[in-house]
Amino acid sequence: MSISAGIERGEIDGGATLPFAWYSDPEILRVEQRRIFARTWQYAGRAELVAEPGSFLATDCGDIPILVVRDSQGELRAFLNVCRHRGSTLMQGCGRRQTIQCSYHAWTYDLDGTLRKAPRSEREAGFDPTEWSLIPASVDVWGPFLFVNPDAEAAPLADTLGVLPELVARDLDLSQLVFHSRVHTELNSNWKIAVENFLECYHCPTAHPGFSAAVDVDPDRYLLEAHPTFAAQHCVAREGGARGQFHLIWPNTGINVFPGPPNLSIGPIAPAGPDHTRRYLDYFFAPDADPKWIEEFFAFDNQVGREDTALVESVHKGMRSGLVERGRLLLSSEPLLHAFQGWILEQLASAE
Repeated sequence: MSISAGIERGEIDGGATLPFAWYSDPEILRVEQRRIFARTWQYAGRAELVAEPGSFLATDCGDIPILVVRDSQGELRAFLNVCRHRGSTLMQGCGRRQTIQCSYHAWTYDLDGTLRKAPRSEREAGFDPTEWSLIPASVDVWGPFLFVNPDAEAAPLADTLGVLPELVARDLDLSQLVFHSRVHTELNSNWKIAVENFLECYHCPTAHPGFSAAVDVDPDRYLLEAHPTFAAQHCVAREGGARGQFHLIWPNTGINVFPGPPNLSIGPIAPAGPDHTRRYLDYFFAPDADPKWIEEFFAFDNQVGREDTALVESVHKGMRSGLVERGRLLLSSEPLLHAFQGWILEQLASAE
């Protein structure tokens, strides 16, 4: 029996939500890790961190540890960040290395993933180091952004991005942005609730008075577009008409471009258990951005973030009560949330 037995696509298309139990069930998360996070492209960090031969970056796809390296020949590579001996994670953070060495038993790998040395392996009859290379993953870049996919046979990143680079380019030249800082956030909620909150502005007039004062959130002005592999939101400032855009690359990479001077933030919304979410955003601005404006920008962004945290944690508490089976979307106001739930259902529908 599939995990989605009894849940019909027609119900979702009619406005019914996914079952609320899916937002706190550990088994659902295990299936999501296997069928979603192990097969999709996700933001991993700044491409500049692995620009030089010998550089590396340890990152995650959901709960899957990934290691990105630039080998001695200048080729960008990715592997599962898991030692082939006993499964220890190999590297942390970022830096420069000539080899990859496990801190547990000193199994050592070249930057192309091949096993160079396993202490005492010469005592083992039939031990063949060529059979114990690191397991490859996929890696690619979009401008200054690094993406990884645990699936070594994944389709190109460009297939997932689709027309998104062209949409972003309408308002920003990514080559003119520089990294400013990374901000971490933790939420006491399921990751899907955080994503779904990101995908609609139906709540903005009620929950985000500051944002709604700055951005026109009228449903005929705040435009929502569901693309095959990403969800797009387009808006304009109430004063001056500057454009902004917000995107969710399936399954969990959020991109924010607020109206105003050049700015962009990007980062994953990742599960840390069925009831907990970790996310971070890397912020980029123009190199000559006014420090005072940046200070005001972060104050505004932090306020919106605090408001969203309260919302998603409240939703998670209500869903986890177990006494309400599911909800009802307003499809005209929440089409991107509907699209996201359809993607989730599609991926889980054939799970054993």
